[in-house]
Amino acid sequence: MRQRHASRATRRAREFEAFVAGAAGRLLHAATLLTAEAPDDNPRARRLLTLSLGHTYACWDRLRGEDPYDHTRQFLATRFARGTWHRYGGLGRARPHPAGPLAPLTPQERLILVLRLYEGVAEEQTAALLGLSVERVRAICHRAISILLHRPRGPAPAVTATKAVPS
Repeated sequence: MRQRHASRATRRAREFEAFVAGAAGRLLHAATLLTAEAPDDNPRARRLLTLSLGHTYACWDRLRGEDPYDHTRQFLATRFARGTWHRYGGLGRARPHPAGPLAPLTPQERLILVLRLYEGVAEEQTAALLGLSVERVRAICHRAISILLHRPRGPAPAVTATKAVPS
């Protein structure tokens, strides 16, 4: 009995290690986009990913045919939303000055944009996950895209006039 339990635990560990080897990079990138941290300095994203993978490992035997990537991504998104809500009083409120490419967006806009565009989650699934209507998810996604496309750029480079040299 003990040997069978040990072999099951070994198989479980190998399966989970294979899953992490294949999915951790993409999940870390998604977490980094969510936290809006710089890709090379992302402690909050790494903590979020560690918590999500730990939760997935704890539920590994109960997944039974469910996609572990979807399970981990769902936990990652809900953990981010819950943490942001508790830390800043809502998904749309002020936050520290992040440095990532999605920094101009609110946490809710980042969450919806990452789920919809980076992860390819359907509007209906995103709405169900976040407890919003499909129309609200669509409107927030459009607003986030508009903010990113039309954000003010830095000052234009100065044009220096060159004096024509007579030939």
